[in-house]
Amino acid sequence: MAKYSRKASQKVKQAMHERKRGKLKSGRSGKKVKSRKQAIAIGLSQARREGAKVPRKKSSSRKAKKR
Repeated sequence: MAKYSRKASQKVKQAMHERKRGKLKSGRSGKKVKSRKQAIAIGLSQARREGAKVPRKKSSSRKAKKR
């Protein structure tokens, strides 16, 4: 069973393509994204918003609740 859906991989591919062309912008600040990791994160969050199969993102608040 796959961790990520096809839709999620398409979104990441699209985000990486935009980053290469210099058109990918950060959501809040609107600055140009240069980092590869950040481009992947943006693609996955877009896919997550559209309901694609993407694993839940690990947040520090969830770790604190377990203690």
